[in-house]
Amino acid sequence: MTNLKLSSLVAMPALLATFFGSFGGQAKAQAVDRTPQSILYGVSYYDEYTPVDRIDEDFRLMKAANITVVRIAESTWGTLEPQPGVFDYRHVDRMLSAAQRYGIKVIVGTPTYAIPTWLAREHPDVLVTRPEGQAKFGYRQNMDITNPHYRAAAKRVIDNLIAHVAKHPSVIGYQVDNETKAYNTAGPNVQDAFVKSLQRKWGNLDQLNKAWGLDYWSNRVNRWEDFPSTVGTMNASVKNAFAEYQRDLVTEFLAWQAGLVREHARDDQFITQNFDMGWLKTSYGIQPEVNHWKAARPLDVAGMDIYHPTQDDLTGVEIAFGGDLARSLKGGANYYVIETEAQGWLQWTPYPGQLRLQAFSHLASGANMVAYWHWATTANAVETYWRGLLTQDYQPNEVYLAAKDIGADIKRIGSKLADLKKSNDVAIYVSNRAQGAFDSFKLPGNIEYNQVMRAFYDALYRRNIEADVISPDGNVDLSKYRMIVVPALYAASDAEIARLNAFAEAGGHLVYTFKSGFSDENTKVRYATQPGAIAQAAGVRYQLFTEPKGVKVGSEPYGLSGKDLEARWWMEFLKPTTAKVIARFEHHSWPDYAAITRNTYGKGEVTYIGFMPSDALIEGVLTDTAKRAGVAWPETARFPLIVRSGTLTNGHRVQYLLNYSREKQSIPSDLVSGTDLLTGKQAASTIDPWGVEILELRP
Repeated sequence: MTNLKLSSLVAMPALLATFFGSFGGQAKAQAVDRTPQSILYGVSYYDEYTPVDRIDEDFRLMKAANITVVRIAESTWGTLEPQPGVFDYRHVDRMLSAAQRYGIKVIVGTPTYAIPTWLAREHPDVLVTRPEGQAKFGYRQNMDITNPHYRAAAKRVIDNLIAHVAKHPSVIGYQVDNETKAYNTAGPNVQDAFVKSLQRKWGNLDQLNKAWGLDYWSNRVNRWEDFPSTVGTMNASVKNAFAEYQRDLVTEFLAWQAGLVREHARDDQFITQNFDMGWLKTSYGIQPEVNHWKAARPLDVAGMDIYHPTQDDLTGVEIAFGGDLARSLKGGANYYVIETEAQGWLQWTPYPGQLRLQAFSHLASGANMVAYWHWATTANAVETYWRGLLTQDYQPNEVYLAAKDIGADIKRIGSKLADLKKSNDVAIYVSNRAQGAFDSFKLPGNIEYNQVMRAFYDALYRRNIEADVISPDGNVDLSKYRMIVVPALYAASDAEIARLNAFAEAGGHLVYTFKSGFSDENTKVRYATQPGAIAQAAGVRYQLFTEPKGVKVGSEPYGLSGKDLEARWWMEFLKPTTAKVIARFEHHSWPDYAAITRNTYGKGEVTYIGFMPSDALIEGVLTDTAKRAGVAWPETARFPLIVRSGTLTNGHRVQYLLNYSREKQSIPSDLVSGTDLLTGKQAASTIDPWGVEILELRP
């Protein structure tokens, strides 16, 4: 694909199927056993940023801290290629040489997410045009990833860099770009390519106008030449189709980079990407700007950065969700945490014991690498106060010493912990398409899709019911699960809903929430009594809905009372057809409508929740459903004692016990078994504040 004319690059999404077929075959042809001998423990390192020449001292300190891998080069294109076609490998070579001297492995990043000054000067059109106008030079990720001049320069630096480092014995793999997105590229070139993609997909404008409801407010398009820019649209169908197109641009871009890297890489070297999650103060939910499941296909290993609250706000749920998400991107395979915090921002300085708890929590979700961003804190620019293991004096501190102890444990038992396999009976079903459609009509209070979805994931987490995160783009076999939770599936095709309903009909337990099935895949509301194609399976229907004010759920389900029974954000006036009512709304004017129902459907059951419950009520519904589905989990433990399980490569079961509390916690007697791999002693009956136990359970 690298010989395609640059002018055709923006039209690439039309060629994605062919493209993936080509690279998919290539990846298989080069497939080798890349199983790590142990857990990788690492940092990002930038000799280019270091205020003095101390590379040997840095690598000596890394070695002393049992660091086994460094990530380099992904941020420093302007240093690597100071002028077009002129390459300076001094920093890269120094880092590779130091890594080899100290026996540390290296992941090389393609440096394409921060463009050099000369590229912006020579080709100003490289700077991305967003709805608000063209970006200025300065911040990273300010380029149009479809621009031919950007692509030509990116190809040159990738080809030269990877060819230069590929034979070095310390290089074990590559990261293509970093936290890649389309950066809301919406200029005339991208608009034109989007329209061409619509012509290929729809052909007939009448069909498109009908599917997207474009007769409204005279938005009808009668000639392809008249198709307006999406920038000013008020139509959610247009907006979300363009957002999906932008996600496809990211998918193509990463596949293109992976193809370039493979032309030079050794067969024993892997390719990954540092995906980031949707953000809400920290890593939070699924990424709206990238379809991770599609974008991960040409990669050998999924990589993720996971940032989370610390101190008294540390719960571990972001670590767990990020891990369950990352694991799903390659069909349940282990993944790399390419970035997580050591100290990070001011509010993230960890309490003593928390760095250790965080590291082993990543491993408990199936990570084969934990790496900190970054080794040492920069001396200038916007991330001056985003601290690494070391702060500005580059000297050992309490956080470095904690990392050193973690590294020692990983060195000692990492080979046993690597390649943890997880097999969960429960999944939470997420969708980029539903997310975009839902967020086009946010709930009162500006509530987004991820906030609904995470409330249901978090309830499972608190009750220690482990769950996979699955997507319609992940090609997962639904029949492997006993229970699937489907939050806010606002936009979905008939086929997608039929597949979920079939899961229940075959004996599975399905939980739908409010605002599911409301619109089709084009974000057009279904011409049907709601919830559309879900209605028969759920055994309910509704026509009216509102924002609940002073509405509670009656009959005190699951022993709850007071604020735990208050409805929030949204409520539907459910009328059961065949479903059993689990709870009804309690209100002076709406006393008869169902709030939560359960319907027998074929061999299985469908639960429907017609409003946003409290966190406690969500826990009640989901734990009740899990019991009915025959899900097994450590029922005697709940947050702040978190239990994560899996199977080691020796076939033994392992249980990670994680105490997310400042207080010592008692361990339920049914969990006190096996040998703690960290101490070599039998399982204890208590666990220290912010403590970790890793119990190997022998048959």
